Amino acid sequence: MSTNNQLSSTYSKASYPKKSEKIVGNKRKYLRFNWIFFLSVFITVVAAGGFNVVIDPYDVFNTPNLLGINHSKPRKDNSDRLFKATDIIRIKPITILIGSSRTKQGLDPNHPALENDQPAYNLSLDGLNTYELGRYIEHAVTNQKELDLIILGLDFFMFNTFLENRPSFSENRLEKQNISLVDFVNVTFSSDALLASKETIVDSQKNPPDNIGYGENGFIPYRNPDPEKTQWRFENSINLYYRFPKYQLPAQLTELIKIVDLCQQNQIKLISFISPSHATQWEAIRAKGEWSTFEEWKRKVVQITPVFDFSGYNSITSEPIHNEMENYRDNSHYTKKIGDLVLNRILSYKKEEVPEDFGILINPENVESHLVKIRQDREIWAKNNPDEVQLVKEIKQKYDAKLAEKTR
Repeated sequence: MSTNNQLSSTYSKASYPKKSEKIVGNKRKYLRFNWIFFLSVFITVVAAGGFNVVIDPYDVFNTPNLLGINHSKPRKDNSDRLFKATDIIRIKPITILIGSSRTKQGLDPNHPALENDQPAYNLSLDGLNTYELGRYIEHAVTNQKELDLIILGLDFFMFNTFLENRPSFSENRLEKQNISLVDFVNVTFSSDALLASKETIVDSQKNPPDNIGYGENGFIPYRNPDPEKTQWRFENSINLYYRFPKYQLPAQLTELIKIVDLCQQNQIKLISFISPSHATQWEAIRAKGEWSTFEEWKRKVVQITPVFDFSGYNSITSEPIHNEMENYRDNSHYTKKIGDLVLNRILSYKKEEVPEDFGILINPENVESHLVKIRQDREIWAKNNPDEVQLVKEIKQKYDAKLAEKTR
């Protein structure tokens, strides 16, 4: 081979690397890029997760509440099925107060009568049915074998067979000793959690510091209602009641029977009561044509367990609707002041402060005479409060008219 050919061959080999060397070089570049990409994503996700844990917008990590940063948590109230399940795991109360939003907003676990029954926790949930009620009680029993007292708020609507579990209800988080993996991922790494953290910071900078520790024992009263909107809140609450699914009472109150049996098996004292909603709530039940079903429900309840009945037309529930109401925030929910009277009655604490007609313990022996008394009280109330009777009727008529228009 000539010298020129040798030089050309050598030059070619030096100038153009082998194909295999190119592939190896490209693989290294891609690998390095992938590592950088995944490391960047990982750091971003971890940082976002750490941020959400620190802000704790759903209040599931028990992160300290810092003024102006995360003391006000607007997502917490609407996430009660989540944060209350984790609170039970952490606090392990020996006393629970449980029921619907009426109990959630009305009964304070720090009531003086419960001083020797601490820690006490308000495990009540918005709009729950009897199945959810039973499952959360089972969750509490699983996490606290020394559970000693359950104060159970019963509401007529909870026993409707057509009332389904809320979408936020999850079997996966109950009867566990730790937060479920699904919940942990959702409250730590989801975009929704990041948005909730942002809302928490913004809300904490706007709201006063009296929100610090709000709801730490599960008690979440309606705060600072606009007195000028009292009439609107009542009308809206009455109208919401008509939107409930068609009512059907179960042949047997099976879930309540399970709760009573569970308490007996675990030597837990159970005290049940029927919530003291406003008189217009009972008028709404009457206007919906469910009054006889309402009475039958009470008959069935007392066959299972004695119950303090705070419903009806008594000196508390018949407070006239006006802007400066002390007993009610709307047609359905009573204030802490009334909740304290409920606890006074059922726990035999300062009974002299409780009106005689407020809270009657009923059982199979006296339920019929009690129902007759409520009917009589209703006639007196209706005679003295024609405007409120008319209000309930008009709301029902408007609702029926809209419903008829939709079905045309």
